[in-house]
Amino acid sequence: MNEQNNSPSTAQINVELEDRSYPIFIGSGQLAAVGISRFVQGKKVLIVTNTTVAKLYLPTLEAELSDKQVDSIVLQDGEQFKNLDTLNSILTKLLDSKHDRKTTLIALGGGVVGDITGFAAACYQRGVPFIQVPTTLLSQVDSSVGGKTAVNHPLGKNMIGAFYQPQAVVIDTDSLATLPKREFSAGMAEVIKYGLIADADFFGWLEQNSAPLKQGDQAALTYAIERSCLNKAKVVSADETEQGIRAILNLGHTFGHAIETFQNYSGWLHGEAVAAGMVMASKLSLIMGGITQSEFDRIKNLIKSWSLPVAPPTDMTAEDFNKLMYRDKKVLDGELRLVLLRALGDAEVTSDYSVESLQTVLSSSFSE
Repeated sequence: MNEQNNSPSTAQINVELEDRSYPIFIGSGQLAAVGISRFVQGKKVLIVTNTTVAKLYLPTLEAELSDKQVDSIVLQDGEQFKNLDTLNSILTKLLDSKHDRKTTLIALGGGVVGDITGFAAACYQRGVPFIQVPTTLLSQVDSSVGGKTAVNHPLGKNMIGAFYQPQAVVIDTDSLATLPKREFSAGMAEVIKYGLIADADFFGWLEQNSAPLKQGDQAALTYAIERSCLNKAKVVSADETEQGIRAILNLGHTFGHAIETFQNYSGWLHGEAVAAGMVMASKLSLIMGGITQSEFDRIKNLIKSWSLPVAPPTDMTAEDFNKLMYRDKKVLDGELRLVLLRALGDAEVTSDYSVESLQTVLSSSFSE
């Protein structure tokens, strides 16, 4: 992994994975500046987007691909559509339009579009290239980088998928100007996560720089996205298929995925569920002696400052969590492993916690 800083408002990171390495371009105006067509190997492209994003950015992307044969498919917007039926509609579009093995898929949208497009690319004719053009903060700092692709199942989130790396990731921060405030805050949950798991200095920077981030300052946004992507790229380069350390990227996600599944993927946003999950994981880390009460309070206060949940849904019981968490992908041989903090900025994947302490956390109200 290496980094190239061109100006305070643009950056480039390379994810080093031998023959699967790829660049991440970050900054204002990148959709036009990068020359995305050079990452398309054949003549044909299928752009996958959704009803919200298509109106805003599909014409711009199509103009950047004027030298290619471009088809597009517009999906319904929402986590509840990240399923096998939607995947099948993408595959049907590819077949109907006679796309071959040199076709490139481009994901134009948030995490749902990126995950399902990547999985379609992994499946179609046993694998065709794809490019990520993430348009939400959450997808820019997390789901577009690292090659995790998937769809949901009614019984569990992201249970059907593949590790499949993109050819490039193009992060145009201008897209954040049209992102609803709630979606931006949800993305900040994943940004905060990187400070918690591996970068205490970045956590401190986030505590000090909420104002410029909330004001949409381009230099601050680019820095936050770049620092997040650097942290993720470092972990992915060391453990591409999550055999070990990569699982630390799931801080709060075991709790969060349980919340999303409980709500049938139509309640809280992913980042909101992860935010509550990170508070729960931090609480268990506090009980187990990994972090201090002061550090727990800092974590909770930073998450809360972005109007994110710091407690699970009031209608969700400890029994609900217990049932759903044991379907998590980090369960091995019936043992539930969790991502916990050894210190602020240092996470581990462990089953070395007391069941009683976990049940205390699941039963807590997290009230002020």
